[in-house]
Amino acid sequence: MTHTGNPFGQVLVALVTPMTADGEVDWPAVEKHIDDVITAGADGIVVTGTTGETSTLTDAEKIRLVEIGKDVASGRAKIITGGGSNETAHAIELYKASEKAGADGLMIVTPYYNKPTQAGILTHFRLVADATDLPVILYDIPGRTGVPINYETILRLAKHPNILAIKDAKGDFSEVSRVLNQTDLMYFSGDDANILPHLAIGATGLIGVTANIAPAPYRAIIDAVNAGDLTAATAEHRRLEPLVRAVMTHVPGTVSAKYILHGLGRIGSPRVRLPLVGPEEWEAAKIEDELALVVDVAGADFSNFRPDRNAAAGGALPKVSGTTR
Repeated sequence: MTHTGNPFGQVLVALVTPMTADGEVDWPAVEKHIDDVITAGADGIVVTGTTGETSTLTDAEKIRLVEIGKDVASGRAKIITGGGSNETAHAIELYKASEKAGADGLMIVTPYYNKPTQAGILTHFRLVADATDLPVILYDIPGRTGVPINYETILRLAKHPNILAIKDAKGDFSEVSRVLNQTDLMYFSGDDANILPHLAIGATGLIGVTANIAPAPYRAIIDAVNAGDLTAATAEHRRLEPLVRAVMTHVPGTVSAKYILHGLGRIGSPRVRLPLVGPEEWEAAKIEDELALVVDVAGADFSNFRPDRNAAAGGALPKVSGTTR
C-alpha cells in the first residue's frame, strides 16, 4: 500500500493500561483515559506498548485495547498498536489481528531477549511489515531489547514501502541526523527528556510517557516547532522538565505514570502487573519531591494531588497469565 503524508500524528501518547486493584484491565478507565488525552491534545495513541505493560497483557486484551481505542477516538486520533513479540510468527499473527481490529498503524519493537543478529532483525521487521498493509514504526530501544537497530539496517529497512518511521529511544543524535539525511523515514522521539532536541534536528513528533499526565504542553511544543518558534517550544520544555524527571527517573515510567494519575484522581488504581511493582517508600518520596517543583504546566495541577503509597505497593497476578496465542 502507498502511504502519503504522516499517518500517525505528532503528539502520540504511550498509553498506560489502567487496571483494577487485583490487576485486571479496568475497561471503563481505559475509555476515560483515552478520551482525556485526546481531548487534551494528543493526535495519536500507542496502545499495548512498553508503557501499556505489553509483556503481561494477553493477546485478547491487546486486541480489545485497539478496538476500544478506535471507538473512543472516533476519528480524533490515530490508534497505533505496539508491543509485538520476540517470536516472528507470533508477531505476524498479532499484528494481523490488530489490523483487523481497526489499528491505524503498527509499532514493531526489536526482538528482545533472543538478541538476534542484524540479519535476524532485518528479516523480522521485513516479514512483519510484509504481512500487513498498515504503516509501520520501527521501535529502537536497545536498553530494553539488548540489541540496537544498526544504522545500516535502518537504511535497508527504510526501503520497505510500509516502513515509514522509527521511534528512537537510543539517544544517538548524530545517527538520527544521518538517517534523516539519507532516508524519508519520520523520526519520533521516544525519550521524554530529549523530545525538543529531537524535534530541533528534524524529528516529526513524539511518543511520550509523560504525555499520559499532560498532553497539552507537548501539543504546544509541537505547534511551536511547526511554527518555527523555538523560544516558545523551549519555554514549554523547561516547564515540563521536573514532571519528566518525576515520571522517568526513579522507577519505570509505567509505574510512576500510574502512581501520579491515581494521585490526581484520573484512574481508579495505580496497580501494575508483576514483575512490575509500585514505588517503594523512598521512590515515592522522590517522585513527590519532583512533583512539588512542577509549576504552570497545563493539565498538571498538583494542588490537590493525593498519592496513595499503600494502594500502589506491590504488584498484581492477573487471572489469565501473560501473552498467549
